[in-house]
Amino acid sequence: MKQIMFTEDPQFWFETLRLFGHSSYGGSDFGEVVAAASTVTAGDYDSWHDAYRALADRLYAEAADAGPITARDLLLRASTYYFSSEFFLHGDPADPRIAAAYDRSVECFRRAGVAEPVEIPYEGTVLQGYFYRAPGEGPKPVLIIHSGFDGSAEECHFMGAATGAERGYHVLTFDGPGQPSAIRRDKLVFRPDWEHVVTPVVDFALGLDGVDASRIALMGISLGGVLAPRAAAFEPRLAAVVAVDGVYDAGSAVTSLLPWPREEIVRRANAPEDAEFDAILAAGREASPTLRWACDHGRYVLGAATDREFIAKYLEYTLEDGIAEKITCPTLVCEAADDLFFGGETETEPRRLYDHLNAPKTLMTFTAEEGADAHCHVGAQRLAAGRIYDWLDRTL
Repeated sequence: MKQIMFTEDPQFWFETLRLFGHSSYGGSDFGEVVAAASTVTAGDYDSWHDAYRALADRLYAEAADAGPITARDLLLRASTYYFSSEFFLHGDPADPRIAAAYDRSVECFRRAGVAEPVEIPYEGTVLQGYFYRAPGEGPKPVLIIHSGFDGSAEECHFMGAATGAERGYHVLTFDGPGQPSAIRRDKLVFRPDWEHVVTPVVDFALGLDGVDASRIALMGISLGGVLAPRAAAFEPRLAAVVAVDGVYDAGSAVTSLLPWPREEIVRRANAPEDAEFDAILAAGREASPTLRWACDHGRYVLGAATDREFIAKYLEYTLEDGIAEKITCPTLVCEAADDLFFGGETETEPRRLYDHLNAPKTLMTFTAEEGADAHCHVGAQRLAAGRIYDWLDRTL
């Protein structure tokens, strides 16, 4: 699909398309994003922050004097823009603009009143999330949704949660370790053994009224495309798992850029020193806007001191060594035809995951013709949600 803005910066374009896509469920307005993005200088993180912070502040102020429905809509969009404004700032976790924008994003989402905030017990603390209750009597299926490397529980509203109740599904979203509320509040960094995160979430879901225990599904978005299948390999109470998009080895996004075999990359990434590797990463940051952002954010959410340490930790997010083969529940693997992160030159990560599954499985490919070929189909979120829920209907 043609890039219509930031043609020389695929990362800024992807994040702009992501904002466009949230309009499907009220998380943005197309013209607002165009107007804000038009003031942004490609690659300039400060200008990105300033543009979306100003937009969010304007909507936040307008909501104070608006009627209830208008205020809800304004607050939902402001929540999106506040979250986006601090998106590129994580190279310096102490930057006060991060907490200021993120806290306001959560405030706006909760004031919009579209879901019930919940706290899920987890290893002596809680995970923050939201519950969406389907109308009607009797037990209903529940879809648990979490994001990935850089999304939030609030953003899950626009990427599947908002439409669940009208389709007869309870929906439970949450931030796990490494994700926004957990990393900011409790400094909980990502962990690859995601089953230890999902199991207490399933426990919590089973304690909610009106949940059909035999129809609990899990959906992971972006890096969640490896995390959710990992959890499904060890959590037998799941009746289905959805990977948006499927990932077999998350490290492939990095290893494909380096001149050594994977085993050598693992060894060198974990070495006390490696000047050659460090130099390659430094040059890569200069050449690739995506690698620059990924390293900055990755150090933050994986608890790494250096870019190379981030790479070492990130390589642990894989379904190799027979993990994918342990999944027994029906699995939907989504694939974007032009995935910025997990496309692969010979075989895409979704297809690698699909090929390793022994469980009942479906591969669902989204294309440029549909406006849906970007990572996680951010340009066609309503199309993607419809197909995913229809698959869940047939499966559950």
